[in-house]
Amino acid sequence: MSKHIEKLKKQLVEVAEVVNSFQSEAVQVRIIDRLLDVMIESERADADGSEIFSKKGRKLRPDDENAANTGRKKPGATKILNQLLSTDFFDEQRSISSIANYCKEQFDSDFKTSELSGILLKLANENKLRRERSNENNRFEYIKA
Repeated sequence: MSKHIEKLKKQLVEVAEVVNSFQSEAVQVRIIDRLLDVMIESERADADGSEIFSKKGRKLRPDDENAANTGRKKPGATKILNQLLSTDFFDEQRSISSIANYCKEQFDSDFKTSELSGILLKLANENKLRRERSNENNRFEYIKA
């Protein structure tokens, strides 16, 4: 393990000047992310293929292996919420927990409400959704703007 870390440190020192030449931190992060992806892919090719790893190099759970084997991954929360915006789903008020439950049932995506709240707030700020407090439980509910 430490051999890999030392190798990674050496490689990062080699590319640090180029990466740091970009003014945008977001661009720097994307460059490093792509480099790490390439490194992980090359290590996977070198491995005997008995273990399947995620993008971040962690071993996938058995239920995630099918997604990795097909080359497809589940859509993220942002993509699903944008898909729901184009349907009649938000024609009635929805709580974050009801949205999370719907995503689990319809898309087999188990999102935490904390994962959805920021995206929903962003959609509300973009005037795609309206965010209103419920009189019953004093929690936010979302409806099409």
